[in-house]
Amino acid sequence: MSVPASDGERPPLTTELTGAELLRWYWTLAELTALARTLGLSAGGGKQAVTQRLAAALDGRPLPPAPARRRPAGAAGRQLAAPVDGDTVIPEGQRCSQVLRAWFTAELGPAFHFDAHMRAYVAENAGRTLADAARHWRGTRDEAARPQEIGAQFELNRFLRDWHAAHPASGRAEALAAWREHRARPRSSGSQEVSDPGPPDGP
Repeated sequence: MSVPASDGERPPLTTELTGAELLRWYWTLAELTALARTLGLSAGGGKQAVTQRLAAALDGRPLPPAPARRRPAGAAGRQLAAPVDGDTVIPEGQRCSQVLRAWFTAELGPAFHFDAHMRAYVAENAGRTLADAARHWRGTRDEAARPQEIGAQFELNRFLRDWHAAHPASGRAEALAAWREHRARPRSSGSQEVSDPGPPDGP
């Protein structure tokens, strides 16, 4: 029998829990990993992936597709060597190498660096040219300048960032107290968004 939804107290993390109830609460990666092993599920891919895998299994739904496996170190294909130019084609498995860095810096200026946009482009666009990649860099500067959302697996970091932004006069001890209060609360409708519980209760 599935564990019924709890409004105020976190239920035990067991195989009787529903997926919806799992998503309502904060769990540590260690807790999620232990349950995944109990169910015979993979515990790889990070906290968010394990959570979604568990929620599907507990509800009897098909498991989400596994993330693409990264190439092991040393398994990359042919790497570009200097000289390169805008017509040079990015090969499969190309790394963000010093050869590419030198060409992009000469083409785009000293502000160039391999940010998330460019790392993803090089990794995912074999067959495109370095000129295509340079256009991608120019086209993503506005987005790159905006504050980037912290991944769901870094919930504490995201919470502390948002807490300090909302309470600039508060110290770390207050922020951590608010975090402990936050993670003890159920999430609304299975959401994984971080909410501000307000100033922590006094002694």
